[in-house]
Amino acid sequence: MSLQSAHRVMYSSVSSKKTPKTSIKPGTYRRIASFATRHKKKLVVFLTLSVGTAVIGVLNPVLAGDVVNAITSGGPIETVVWLAVGIGALAIADAAITIFNRYLSSQIGEGLIFDLRTAVYDHVQKMPIAFFNRTRTGALVSRLNTDVIGAQRAFSNTLSGIVSNFVSLALTVGVMVTISWQVTALSILLLPLFIIPTKLLSGKLADLQFQAAENSADMSTRMTERFSAGGATLVKLFGNPKTETDEFSDRAGQVRDIGVKVAMLQSTFVSSLTLVSALALALVYGIGGAQAVLGNLNAGQVVTLALLLTRLYTPLTMLANARLDIMSAVVSFQRVFEVLDLVPLIKEPETPKALPKGGLDVKFSNVDFAYPSADQVSLASLEDVSVLDARGGDEVLHSLDFTIPAGHTVALVGSSGAGKSTIASLLPRLYDVTNGAITIGGVDVRELTYESLRKSVGVVTQDGHVFHESIRSNLTLAKPQATDAELYQAIDGAQLHNVIAALPDGLDTVIGERGYRLSGGERQRLTIARMLLAAPEVVVLDEATSALDSTNEAAVQQALTQAMSGRTAMVIAHRLSTIRQADTILVVEAGRIVESGSHDELLAHSGRYAELYATQFAAS
Repeated sequence: MSLQSAHRVMYSSVSSKKTPKTSIKPGTYRRIASFATRHKKKLVVFLTLSVGTAVIGVLNPVLAGDVVNAITSGGPIETVVWLAVGIGALAIADAAITIFNRYLSSQIGEGLIFDLRTAVYDHVQKMPIAFFNRTRTGALVSRLNTDVIGAQRAFSNTLSGIVSNFVSLALTVGVMVTISWQVTALSILLLPLFIIPTKLLSGKLADLQFQAAENSADMSTRMTERFSAGGATLVKLFGNPKTETDEFSDRAGQVRDIGVKVAMLQSTFVSSLTLVSALALALVYGIGGAQAVLGNLNAGQVVTLALLLTRLYTPLTMLANARLDIMSAVVSFQRVFEVLDLVPLIKEPETPKALPKGGLDVKFSNVDFAYPSADQVSLASLEDVSVLDARGGDEVLHSLDFTIPAGHTVALVGSSGAGKSTIASLLPRLYDVTNGAITIGGVDVRELTYESLRKSVGVVTQDGHVFHESIRSNLTLAKPQATDAELYQAIDGAQLHNVIAALPDGLDTVIGERGYRLSGGERQRLTIARMLLAAPEVVVLDEATSALDSTNEAAVQQALTQAMSGRTAMVIAHRLSTIRQADTILVVEAGRIVESGSHDELLAHSGRYAELYATQFAAS
């Protein structure tokens, strides 16, 4: 590991939790090679030029020795001048190669970062909602940033160093043997002193790198949560500033401690290698000088041996460090591969079916559902736990059978936690059913492409999530090619026209993280406008009017009534105004449908709906 690598470890975040010893999984190196082959041509040129740099490095000491011999032998001057020109030409060639190699290095390194990031990002998008519910956002972002950058160093720095240093080492030993095999043999006898510290420290530093990567994700998660608008509000309302500072100081103190530990290990390692190199140089000057006095060597050969010795032990030092750098990079690769190895529970069909034209009905046929367990969707390292939670897999929906005819509206009512939102999440396939089937227009949702499902099913969720982007960007998420006329039509339908007109940049106004620059009702109406813009044939409204006051609710309810006209709709609501217009009301309790019928029919039945009406809806 180089000093730069040590600093990278030093400034990584650390936690006090016990970190397992690192071990390289079988097949990791093969997978790394698969990413490298994408840049094969550039890598070949890059490594070839690295060999050229090593050759130039060995030629310089030889020419320097020739210069000394030419001077001590009294000329001729032309020889000294041409040798000096040769040294200068090698320096120019070395500089040119170095610049071009840096260009190739950046091309390969940044290309690898691009490949890894896009692979992880694309894969993560395929993961089910259960994955995101369990995963720490900061830990996931750390895989895309810290670990990906750590992995690319294996190619942009370490690989070229190994090749050039190996070539330099071989050439150096070859030239030294031709000058004096005895001095060369004595110098190589000190080689074990290079290997011992590497063996002792490489494992420790690799474990520290793994621990640093894990705890960098911890720190990133904490800052992401505390620095978000919602998190900062929560801390200000309920948190204790001193406690927050103390906890942060504790983490920062752990970072400091591991930084000191790494610095001392690194210092000991580098100092021992430098000491061995200095002793070897003293050996060359002593033995080589004695040989020169005896006439067995000339002064130029002694100088060449001394300079080559630097070229001998520098590659040895770099190769010793390379093992540590490789371990660090492989750890980063392995953490990236951990995410790529997670198998998405929800997959697109290999032979998808098309939806029929015209109105679409929705049918739940004997549907059972259980939320997936942690080991099916997550990683312990992404949840900041040693062992994944073993709970999960208990059935929460049981034998659901109902149909929403095309163009009809069904309302789901029931106690909190009865399973209404879970039912709503199955229709757009945020989760897959455990048993049974859900069909749209007679086609199982598992046989539809993601694109056709998104186009046919529109959802307004209870939290009304929006991005820290412009209003235009938040709306066009549903229809990227929408015209301004279409945008304003959706805005008018959601009763947002006056709100948009009052904003400084209109549609291009950035609304802040989670839409905190808008009121709760305005934010919810924006999500309704997004659904109206998408114009799906099937709509799911999960408490779509929960954040609206009575005035806004009346206006938006009218817009939703128009939007649902002629469309198949599933509505979850706690307000009577939303339920009255439903063609059928399903009463859900403990994951089962216990009653169904119209508002008047259910009231006349005097069952569970009548109880809910008396306690929740009558005041409306």
